[in-house]
Amino acid sequence: MLGVRGFMEQGISTVVFDAFGTLLEDGAKYWAAAMDSIIRGQGLAVDVDTLTREWLAACADFRETRSQPGTAFQSYADAWREGFAAAFGALDLAGDAAAAAAYWVADMGRRPAYPDTGPALAALAERRRVVALSNADDAFLTPALARLGFPFAATFSSEAAGTYKPNPAFFAAMLRRLGVAAKAAVYVGDRQYEDVQGGAAAGMTTVWINRAGAAADPGLRAPDYEIGSLLELPGLLEG
Repeated sequence: MLGVRGFMEQGISTVVFDAFGTLLEDGAKYWAAAMDSIIRGQGLAVDVDTLTREWLAACADFRETRSQPGTAFQSYADAWREGFAAAFGALDLAGDAAAAAAYWVADMGRRPAYPDTGPALAALAERRRVVALSNADDAFLTPALARLGFPFAATFSSEAAGTYKPNPAFFAAMLRRLGVAAKAAVYVGDRQYEDVQGGAAAGMTTVWINRAGAAADPGLRAPDYEIGSLLELPGLLEG
């Protein structure tokens, strides 16, 4: 793996970004706030941590098998609804699973951008095509990206593809639609498993955006490059 002082080979025409956790903020504090709103909105007698734990446990099979060959595609909205139904049942709560899932979808669509997102996208767009590819339903990916006010050349969702990262078929389908060779594209994401492994399997150069400075998982494929801020990307590409 090369750090930010190593530069990519010339000929990169297309920069493809993951959305949530890369361009858009996500994580525990947003999940807790959304779960709290669901609990208060439905008047449920449960605390955030308990409901979150049960819901995540109920969605575990979906998360672990969604990208495996032979697994029937299921949208996030459907998986989340089933997860809430199972969590409410396990906790003996008279909750509305469909309403809870709908709230979660809407909340995902309101995620804010990281401070470095706008400037980095603007700088990259001066010389390269900028694209987004995300494990997401269109119902929350579309409004979330629209909030950025940036003209992506194209966007690709797992819902539209009918599969999830790190399945290389997802990336390959994107490359075909864009008419670009894998060697001319770079994929930028915050997860080693979905983003680095998936992009690399499709033949793309991979960049791991590691804002927290987390240790890489030695059991997973290492990225070609690692950065701490998206603002490092333009220089990395122009080296």
